[in-house]
Amino acid sequence: MTATHLDSTADLMNRIGSRLAGQLGLVAPDGRRRPAPPALVAVAHGSRDPRALSTVRALLDRVRALRPGLPVHLGHIELNAPLLPDTLAELDARGTGAAVLVPLLLSRGHHVKRDIPETAAAARPHTRVAAPLGPHPLLVDVLHARLTEAGWPGRMDGETRRTSAVVLAAAGSRDPESRADTGRTARLLAERLGVPVVPAYASAAAPTVPDALRALAARGRHRTAVASCFTAPGRFATECSEAAPWIASAPLGSHPAMARLLLHRYDRALAVPDAPAEPALASA
Repeated sequence: MTATHLDSTADLMNRIGSRLAGQLGLVAPDGRRRPAPPALVAVAHGSRDPRALSTVRALLDRVRALRPGLPVHLGHIELNAPLLPDTLAELDARGTGAAVLVPLLLSRGHHVKRDIPETAAAARPHTRVAAPLGPHPLLVDVLHARLTEAGWPGRMDGETRRTSAVVLAAAGSRDPESRADTGRTARLLAERLGVPVVPAYASAAAPTVPDALRALAARGRHRTAVASCFTAPGRFATECSEAAPWIASAPLGSHPAMARLLLHRYDRALAVPDAPAEPALASA
């Protein structure tokens, strides 16, 4: 039996086990069926890169493993099936109750502030929209872990620290609140690493990743890493990584802290349903 077959068999068994655990969790000790919690609908942007869809599915499998009994679904804004309106329509057809849409996006922007809420409002009356994943300390945990995997040193002497820096590569947006969120994530990561972290963008905002790298080099920061602030692989993540003069971290992917962050956003949306869909770190 090949290793690939073994891996796919193990994945299938894990999925079956998670579903059985979820069904058992809906049965109370007296044998009565508990009402299902509101569904968690993860809202991904969508990508033509097939690795993106497989990465998001692996992340949602981690969420299911952490919270058996929680219905977890996926909807895309564009490019991939299922699209978000189709996912919500299917939930309605099943007679499923409330849902919480958790954007797999890392800052506020047009999709978080307009597209997703408008889709939710048009589709069903009992749907809440959670905050995007960033900024948040758990997101910084993942960024730090991915940099460490790529070769970021655990310790630095003074000279190495003075010549080191990180470019935080994000998708980019014309929305100033999106850039503010990315800047906040960069500051949190800088506090963790003890070196400058400069936000840079793949599109729609400045500076670009190459521009940020050149600016840091002009300041004597020649040992510069690129931290990939992307949920999954795709064109932007690849282009930003290819610009790195030293190391580049992998996208955030299905790291365990990402699954915990999804559940945190879901729980907070249920606890504070009228709160604005923005990542207030003070109460995160």
